[in-house]
Amino acid sequence: MANNVFMKQVAVTETPQPLGDRSVFTVDVSCPPTNSAPVFFQANGGDEVPWIPSEWHRLERIRLSEITVRGTPGDVVSVVGGTW
Repeated sequence: MANNVFMKQVAVTETPQPLGDRSVFTVDVSCPPTNSAPVFFQANGGDEVPWIPSEWHRLERIRLSEITVRGTPGDVVSVVGGTW
């Protein structure tokens, strides 16, 4: 089975939006230090969790469509990983 690489930069808005499609990936998710405010992450309708600028985490074998982000327009979230 071939591995697929996934790289995406999500432009944050005030409205929650998914990190990706229904595919399952292992990814590093980061909020760059240039963000002006925390980005709020939510998974499967649970509580929102704020990530401060410069915060990053490795998420293993997750479905990106089940995680939404919202925050200050102009901020971004970077997602890099693959199907390994």
